[in-house]
Amino acid sequence: MAGRGLTGPRAVVVPLLAAAVLGTVAVVAVREAGCSDPGHYVAAAGGYELVGGCFAAEDLLVPATPQPAADEPAAPVPTRS
Repeated sequence: MAGRGLTGPRAVVVPLLAAAVLGTVAVVAVREAGCSDPGHYVAAAGGYELVGGCFAAEDLLVPATPQPAADEPAAPVPTRS
């Protein structure tokens, strides 16, 4: 009996039911998000730029890159062996 999965009609019904539930949850989440302007992309120098939408630049958190102190030496590069 080890290794037996779903068989028969359950092998079809269970995945379809799970997909329907997850799809419904996704649709409800998007409808309740409260964003009336999804935004759109326009061609810009070097790629594309998002215009409109519900995010402002201040909403996106980008961690600062730590800079080594002026008196701290650079890390040594390991030698190849």
